[in-house]
Amino acid sequence: MDRRKVCALMVLWAMAHLSSPGYGLRALRRTTGGRRGSAGLTGQDANGVPLRRSKRGWMWNQFFLLEEYTGTDMQYVGKLHSDSDRGDGSVRYVLTGEGAGSLFKIDENSGDIHATKRLDREEKAYYILHAKAVNRFTNEALEGQSEFIIKIHDINDNEPRFTKDLYMARVPEMSDIGTSVIQVTATDADDATYGNSARVVYSILEGQPYFSVDPETGLIKTALPGMDREVKENYQVVIQAKDMAGQMGGLSGTTTVSITLSDVNDNPPRFSKTLYEFRVPESIELGSVVGLIRAMDADIGENAEMDYRIIGSDGPGMFDVSTNRSTQEGVIVLRKPLDFERKRQYSLRVQVENVHINPRFFSVGPFRDEASIKIIVEDVDEPPVFERASYIMEVKEDAARNTIIGSVSASDPDDKNSLVRYSIDRRTDMDRVFNIHAGNGSVFIFRELDREENAWHNISVTATEFSKYNNPRQISRVPVYIRVLDVNDNAPTFATNYETFVCENAKANQRIQTVSATDPDEPLGGHRFFFSLAQEAAGKANFSVRDNKDNTAWILTRRNSYNSLQKSVYHVPVVISDGEFPMQSSTNTLTIRVCTCDREGNMKLCNAEALTARAGLSTGALVAILLCVIILLMIVVLFAALRRQRKKEPLIISKEDVRDNVVSYNDEGGGEEDTQAFDIGTLRNPEAIEESKQRRDIVPETFYPPVRRPVLPPTRDNNGDVRDFINQRLQDNDSDPTAPPYDSLATYAYEGNGSVAESLSSLESVTTDGDQDYNYLSEWGPRFKKLADMYGGDDSDRDS
Repeated sequence: MDRRKVCALMVLWAMAHLSSPGYGLRALRRTTGGRRGSAGLTGQDANGVPLRRSKRGWMWNQFFLLEEYTGTDMQYVGKLHSDSDRGDGSVRYVLTGEGAGSLFKIDENSGDIHATKRLDREEKAYYILHAKAVNRFTNEALEGQSEFIIKIHDINDNEPRFTKDLYMARVPEMSDIGTSVIQVTATDADDATYGNSARVVYSILEGQPYFSVDPETGLIKTALPGMDREVKENYQVVIQAKDMAGQMGGLSGTTTVSITLSDVNDNPPRFSKTLYEFRVPESIELGSVVGLIRAMDADIGENAEMDYRIIGSDGPGMFDVSTNRSTQEGVIVLRKPLDFERKRQYSLRVQVENVHINPRFFSVGPFRDEASIKIIVEDVDEPPVFERASYIMEVKEDAARNTIIGSVSASDPDDKNSLVRYSIDRRTDMDRVFNIHAGNGSVFIFRELDREENAWHNISVTATEFSKYNNPRQISRVPVYIRVLDVNDNAPTFATNYETFVCENAKANQRIQTVSATDPDEPLGGHRFFFSLAQEAAGKANFSVRDNKDNTAWILTRRNSYNSLQKSVYHVPVVISDGEFPMQSSTNTLTIRVCTCDREGNMKLCNAEALTARAGLSTGALVAILLCVIILLMIVVLFAALRRQRKKEPLIISKEDVRDNVVSYNDEGGGEEDTQAFDIGTLRNPEAIEESKQRRDIVPETFYPPVRRPVLPPTRDNNGDVRDFINQRLQDNDSDPTAPPYDSLATYAYEGNGSVAESLSSLESVTTDGDQDYNYLSEWGPRFKKLADMYGGDDSDRDS
């Protein structure tokens, strides 16, 4: 043991001295290469000049520097020295490469290298630099450039870190000891090749005695047998990772592992009771749920899935049990109808068993359980029950009223066996064709039947107890289908209304028409019709009837020619009879018209009735054509009436309308520049009136030609020209039918230079010395009454 300690101390001493600055200095001063002062030929250059290898004066490999230096001075790295340095200051040392000038500085005179900052090995483990010695004065290289490495020595400054802060793991319950759970991993950023700074050891801080961890690999395993999920499901385990191989002073980190025990099928299902009892009414419908049973299983998920089945019953097939997968309950369902009067109680034996069974736990016991079920049937007051689900009855259509055609029967299923009352649901027999005896259920005819009108009658018969006749819940219904049998009560007739023609040049025994018959009756063997000529027409018949034995007949001619002038229309009576009992027959008339034909038998000339019949225009078609013509005439008349109403009426009907709508004439207008509505030039020179001048204040109407106004002769009267102009305008407006009734009064108060009309201003008239006579305004009618009152007064009125 003492020898081991001595050896370890010697190794540490050697490493400390090798990494000291002094060692770097000695290494730096070593020289390598050929013998001093000699040179060897190494080859030739491209020009054939021999190449010589220069002698190196110094060379080194690497320096070592501790990380995380905490001193106040710069950390000394080493010293560079060249054999060419004589100490006279002519040599300058130059340092280049990674970190040169920023992390590492060199004294260019002495060659000492210092680190300017604290270095971290985890950021960068080594630096590659280049050094050379140059002449300070000429900058010529004294030695070739050499490369060296500064390695950062690691210290334990990083704790182990786990890859996850929280690990999640699952392990089956009841696992054996040593079952692997999960492996955790921690990493250390320190140098794993130098010392134990990155050597991590795992240990468990929390989680004993249930789990353990491998100190080297970090694998967590179970350490306790029989861990039961139903007892405890979740575990929290704290794992520690410590560097320096777990020794004192090492750094550590922790993580938490959440371990959940997964379920296994280690618990059998168990009924909470050994006997279950259910009560159900006898009227419950098939498929209804009778009751629910449930067995308890401590497991979860698919390990708790169960199947229920009936293993014994005193009513085979009466009930069934199924499993509700969402609730794991057993659902008992009714499969056959219950009857309290027949059986009032049922006993069942039910078994439950796990679906997924783990063979590992067979020793625990059978994974099944059994229970008994008692089902008690409760009595319900039930409506009467018919003996059949439906009834079919038949009756001939000629049956007399009150004839019984059948009967229905129903009974009370309850113990008291009450009397039953029958009735017909009148919603199924609106015409009251049938009736039923309320006591014995006999169905009889109430009205006459007609198979051709309705061959089947579907009615509904109800049955109820006499004491509960008005209770709708105690009513039973049964459908009754009544078929009306056919009797031969209808005579056959023509299938259609036959009407044809015969040519005047017809030959004897020539077929002119094929007829058939129809009969609403439906005999069992099918229809069989017989055709013949009526007895009253047989002696003097012009035509004959041939029965084709296939329910058709031909109408044949009996002579060679016919004359339309003698007789143009023949009515042939045809007797049609059937072969049923009693035999029915009818006489049908065939109308034949005589027409002129060509040699091929094509009709050329015939009377109007024959042409109409031959062309196929029936009375209905003629009526339809007539109705269409009447509708078209009505549309034309309506259109003409609408066009007449659209004719525009004049806006002004009479002169009285204009006078009644004129309200005021005291509008003075917009002055001399308002020339949009009226032509002021007319006042300036009344003689220059255009004959076709249209008004500007209304939309011109092209329906009415412009009124030609006669040119008034000039006069020297000062007021005459204005009076004549106004009279002319008044006459034009009265005779213009396009003038609107709301026309305004135009103001002619223009004071132009050299105007023939001179000034018309009422203000100037007041100030003038001349006498103005406006009495003529009262002669112009009611429309100028306002102006006459204003200007037609005497001088005394104006002075006052």
